[in-house]
Amino acid sequence: MSVIIYHNPECTKSRLTLNILEEKNIDFKVINYLDKPPSIHELKILLSELRMDARSLMRTFEAPYKANNLGDELLSEDDLIQAMADNPILIERPIIRTDKGTVIGRPPDNVLAII
Repeated sequence: MSVIIYHNPECTKSRLTLNILEEKNIDFKVINYLDKPPSIHELKILLSELRMDARSLMRTFEAPYKANNLGDELLSEDDLIQAMADNPILIERPIIRTDKGTVIGRPPDNVLAII
């Protein structure tokens, strides 16, 4: 099984999700998305797999959200995706992708449904 975790090592939920994968002896690839942000294309794929719109994947309390007026309801889906590509701190985390599906690890136990 192919497993990828979009991880932020500073995030408690992300670390807890990573621990679950390790405890279950799952082989996985870690992408520190703050260092290697997903492209616009990758974000669109993740959103489709998560069955979410861009705003639902955004961390609305982060400084770039407020600084860029991303709460403006007139902004398009493409505008919000571009904002996440430009400011990956805005992306909710962790995101776990396996052959069985894609979930956000909030709570971390969400990963159990796809491993």
